[in-house]
Formats: sequence, C-alpha cells, structure tokens
Amino acid sequence: MREGFGPTVITPGHMGVDFETRVDFDRLRKYRMKRAREALEASEFGALLLFDFYNIRYVSGTWIGGALGDKMSRYCLLTREHEPIVWDFGSAARHHQLFAPWLEPENCRAGMLGLRGAIAPRAGLFTSAVKEIVSILTDHGVVDQPIGIDIVELPLLFELQGAGVAVRDAQQTMLDARQIKSPDEIMLLSQAAAMVDGVYQDIFDALKPGVRENEIVALANKRLYEMGSDQVEAINAVSGERCNPHPHNFTDRIIRPGDQAFFDIIHSFNGYRTCYYRTLAVGSSTAPQRDAYTQAREWMDKAIDLVSPGTGTDVIAKAWAAATEFGFANEMAAFGLQFGHGLGLGLHERPVISRLNSLTNPIELKTGMVFALETYCPASDGISAARIEEEVVVTDDGPAILTRFPAQELMVANRY
Repeated sequence: MREGFGPTVITPGHMGVDFETRVDFDRLRKYRMKRAREALEASEFGALLLFDFYNIRYVSGTWIGGALGDKMSRYCLLTREHEPIVWDFGSAARHHQLFAPWLEPENCRAGMLGLRGAIAPRAGLFTSAVKEIVSILTDHGVVDQPIGIDIVELPLLFELQGAGVAVRDAQQTMLDARQIKSPDEIMLLSQAAAMVDGVYQDIFDALKPGVRENEIVALANKRLYEMGSDQVEAINAVSGERCNPHPHNFTDRIIRPGDQAFFDIIHSFNGYRTCYYRTLAVGSSTAPQRDAYTQAREWMDKAIDLVSPGTGTDVIAKAWAAATEFGFANEMAAFGLQFGHGLGLGLHERPVISRLNSLTNPIELKTGMVFALETYCPASDGISAARIEEEVVVTDDGPAILTRFPAQELMVANRY
C-alpha cells in the first residue's frame, strides 16, 4: 500500500498576504500567454480563434461564469505579433476594460454570434463577425495563413470558408500548450483539492441511513461555494445497488444501512479543477465490499508507482485490469473506469490514460503534468463497487499526490 503523498506540493492560504509567497496571478497570466504564443509560433497558423471557455481564460485571463460556457458566445483572437482581442457578452467587455489592465482596453469588445442557434444566421451576426475578424487578420498580415480554431458553430465556419479563410484544428495546439503546469497552476490545483478534502470530512460525518444522495450533493455544493469555489461543475453521488454498473450521476435514492457509496466532486478554484472520487461504507461493511476496495486500491497504487518523467501512458494503462477482467465486453464499454485524465482549467486535459487509446497512442509523461487517476472494481455481491481517484503531479522526484482525504482502506461512516 502506498504511504504518504510523495514530494511536497505547496498548498498556500487562499488570500494574498505580505508575509508569504503565494499564487502570483500576474506571473500565472504571463506563463500561460508564453505557452500559448510558443504553441502558435510552432504551428502552421497565423492566428488562433478560440471559443473554448478554458482556452479563452488561458490566453486572456478573463472569465464571466459558467452559464455561458457551452454557448460559444465569447471568442478570442490571438495573432503572432499582437495582443489578444476578446469579444465578450455585452457589458462583460466594459468590465474587462475596467478590471483587466493586462488587456488593451480597445481589445475588449462586445460581441454576439448565435447562442448555439438561438439567434438564426439570417440575423447577420456571423457575417458581421467574420468581416471584422478578416479585417483584423488582414491588418496583422496573416489573412493568407491558416487560422486555428478550437470549437465553432457551423455557421461561423461556413462564413469563414466563404471569406476564403483556411481553417484548421487548434484544439490540439492549445491542449499541448496547457499540459505543463507552472508552480502557480499547481498551487491552485492543490488549493482546489484541499477544499474537497474538507468536503469529504463533511460527507463522512453526514453519511447515514435516511440521507438521500441529493442531500449529500447539496451539502457539497454549499460547502464548496462557502470556501470560495468559482464553479461546482458536477457531483456524482452513487449508493447501494446503483454502484454497479456506475451511472455517473446522482438521484434522490435514500441511503440505507450497509450501503457502499462513492462520490466524485468536480469543482474549480480560480479556474483550476478537481476530479476526486472517494468510496465509503455506511454503518458497516461486508467482505465483498472490502475485497473490491482492496483491489481498486491495488490497481491505483500500481499506477501511481509508475508515474515518473519519461514513462509512457501505455505503461500505466497496462497496470490496470483489462475490461474483460471486471465484467465488460471491451475497453469502449468500460471507458472511464480504469482511467486517467489531465487536470487544469479543463476537466479533461492531456494526458488521457486508458487501455482504449494509450496502448496504441501513448504520451510521454513530463515534469509539470497534473492528472487524475481513477480505478473501479465491482464487488462479488453484484451490486456494490469501489471507486477511488487520486490527483497526481509529475515531479523530478516522483509522483506528488494532491488528494489527501484517507483512501488506503474502505472507511465506514457512522459505524454501528
């Protein structure tokens, strides 16, 4: 069994103070811009046109909340020799002019496209936006070069193509840029994980017969926002017979004596995310539940022990059971159960580690990568299952663990 958390990762207080070195947000923004510019310069693109909220935040240091995150209503243009231009939702652009001095005021512009089709293309917003973008590309001398786009509404793509702009995939470029985290990013990821450590203590204390899954979700949301979370993206709460197979959601199911229950808490602090499973038993545990947990922990520890710079993700994936060994027909059917994924501004960044993709397309681990490792083991009773997740930083001295709520053995909440 793995003991301890590996090399030290600093988890500073959340406030800025004069007596300690903590997160330096100006340094953070400069690091991210440097990474984005280096990726752009190494690419075939003359510019990046970004609609993915996390890419926009990475490049511009702006954020306006999660409600618009899947609407592709905001966009950002970065050309090789110029500062980023951000088109934002109405008055948010004016807010950036007032409170984001690292951006040129004239580069904070109001913009609107289609809100995923709610505004029809015939309104002309896509046409006018493309005219403005093409004018800027022309002024910056890159209109004849391919433009990299991460995600896009099809009407905008068609307008760009109609204007003669060559469009290429920039999501690969941006994910490559984002995969190596700076010390500031790692501190923020550690702070986000520390918040979840505390929420799991609250869940451990509250988990008892008669409590519903959705009540645990409400408790976790409340505590995270009280501690300063800027977005609680999702919380899975899965108990009893719902554990096997894993449904990836929560319901109003009442938790009963002897249930096994697992939870996944996904939130962000200053943009940096967690993905953090823990499994608990309620009141008591059975031998099948404990055996399943022991197996899930063994798979986890084998994977963590392999984490080091230079290791291929295929090596880690091979440390986990094949899908057929725990009841699934193939790796597609079992995807996400024995699994690893990068963490940062996005929930799923690089590297993605799975037998589905890593055996044929491995990625080399590098110092500064941060990812979550997840294991799952169904119990022999046919209904229970264990789910464990640890967030890992790749360091020159070995893996450092950010997730610290105890998980070496199956813990029993409110033991009888």
